[in-house]
Amino acid sequence: MNLSEPKKLLWHVHRARSILRRYFVTNGFDGALTMLGLMVGFHTRGSGDTTLALSAAMGAAIALFMSGVSSAYLSESAERRKELHDLEKALITDLKQSDYGDASRYLPVIVALVNGFSPLFISLVIITPLWLSGMGFYLPLSPFLTAILLALACTFLLGLFLGSISKTFWLWAGLRSLAIALLTTAIIILFGSGW
Repeated sequence: MNLSEPKKLLWHVHRARSILRRYFVTNGFDGALTMLGLMVGFHTRGSGDTTLALSAAMGAAIALFMSGVSSAYLSESAERRKELHDLEKALITDLKQSDYGDASRYLPVIVALVNGFSPLFISLVIITPLWLSGMGFYLPLSPFLTAILLALACTFLLGLFLGSISKTFWLWAGLRSLAIALLTTAIIILFGSGW
């Protein structure tokens, strides 16, 4: 891609923003609910070991990042290659060096990064109380309860984001997402007590 092409690539990225939003929200929910599950599990077990919990949460966050990047890249690059091939076949021309060809190569990378960094970022936000506690900062609630509240807040905010996209009532969209997180918490507490 030469230096005059970034505007064309940005145009393709702009057109793909709905895909980017979907990946951000989908994997963002994965990150929030995974961390919520870990924090509820540690809290209900009465474990005060924030070092162990932080290690487990970081492992899960990194795994979510790697899974998000690799799965989105593999699926998006396959889809983009297919679209490019179909378009080349219809036009009976080689489009690999066109701006559409460039977008077919670069968009999967951008989508993969959004898909990977979304759960990683949200996970890091949620486990911040564990770090703060480990560094000796005073928290009014236990680090696990604070992290659980942050996870619930993150799912609520993701719902608000979806509500703004779909132009629905923001509070309803946020509460619906929060209800999913609360149901997840209830299931973990209900079934986790026997583990």
